[in-house]
Amino acid sequence: QVQVVESGGGLVQPGGSLRLSCVVSGISVRSSGMAWYREAPGKQREWVASINKFGIPYYTGSVDGRFTASRDNAANAVYLQMNKLNVSDTATYFCTTGSDWGQGTQVIVSS
Repeated sequence: QVQVVESGGGLVQPGGSLRLSCVVSGISVRSSGMAWYREAPGKQREWVASINKFGIPYYTGSVDGRFTASRDNAANAVYLQMNKLNVSDTATYFCTTGSDWGQGTQVIVSS
């Protein structure tokens, strides 16, 4: 059984940083590409970033240069370092193997 658990969300001021974590069990993150999505209030869930099985990250345009996806094979976890956060980044962030999803972690960017 695959389990995906996100953490690290919180309240941060504009311009601040957060690091989201996603710990996976039941499947190797190294063999499975992982992705981050987010869902803002009243909006559809959107793709934010991916890290493929080779460890190469990809980003949607609005976060490219500000967010960094990474992977720790030993911890079987992926991370999303988010810098220069702005109000439009406010959302619940989800981690997924593509077929299994976590419960999400909420990020609120507000002054």
